[in-house]
Amino acid sequence: MTTAVAAPFRFFSLQVVRTRRLGPSLVRVTFAGPDLHAFHSHGRDQSLSLFLPHPGQPEPVVPVELGEGWWHGWRELPDDVRAVMRSYTLRALRRDPDEIDVDFALHGVEPGAPLPAGPASRWAARATPGDRVLLLGPAVADNRAIRFRPPGDTDLVVLWGDETAVPAVTAVLESLPAGLRVRAWLEVRHAGDIQDVATGADAEITWLVRDGAAAAHDPGGAGAPSAPMALDALRRARFPADARPYVFIAGESGCVRALRRHFVGERGIDRRRVTFVGYWRHGLSEEQLRAQE
Repeated sequence: MTTAVAAPFRFFSLQVVRTRRLGPSLVRVTFAGPDLHAFHSHGRDQSLSLFLPHPGQPEPVVPVELGEGWWHGWRELPDDVRAVMRSYTLRALRRDPDEIDVDFALHGVEPGAPLPAGPASRWAARATPGDRVLLLGPAVADNRAIRFRPPGDTDLVVLWGDETAVPAVTAVLESLPAGLRVRAWLEVRHAGDIQDVATGADAEITWLVRDGAAAAHDPGGAGAPSAPMALDALRRARFPADARPYVFIAGESGCVRALRRHFVGERGIDRRRVTFVGYWRHGLSEEQLRAQE
């Protein structure tokens, strides 16, 4: 299989090395591969595209030639044959040996879940060493799939993410320089999903735990998404009047839009200093979301 370069991104053929459950809703999968030495990234919220096999397939099915026309070739394969494509965030990159970590937010895999798990959750929950995937990732460290880019004069970083954005926000926290003021809110489904985060920044990290009280906001949950927990917490927060903030918010699209309105409309922060990223949208699969976009 060709691992063609589509600069600044390329395809990498990878295998699962190990998995580790981080909490009831989160699992970390570590991947390695012979050409991972060519994978380069500055980290932060680095976005990746993972191609996963359907149940019963030994590896993801993609076009034989992965050149510039790979997207059209992939789309032309039958729905129940072509690899499942999902977007994720790089959690960590290590050398000697070359490995990457990707954290998966699980939904629908627990008994009694309101909706069945999607294909990526099913795959991640059952992943074992040797399982094969294909990854479209960066061959250039500073690339357009990194959205976290605070202006040079930033002296306060404000972060919010739901469980789908926990990998991005925690990676961002680890990348920040010592002493930089940071206020971060991370919203998760269970108390067991709370993680220790190592950062040299002057960071105040608040974990918001739903524990099923707001199941409508869960990926795969029932009902319409909302952001009352996050909005209430953020409205109570007090930022220094002379701060030059940069805001990064990521997660469910409806919640992200509501929080952006809070920062730009209610707090009057310059919209150019607010980055907002919708990682998923309630009621839509990634295929449906991509089709709308």
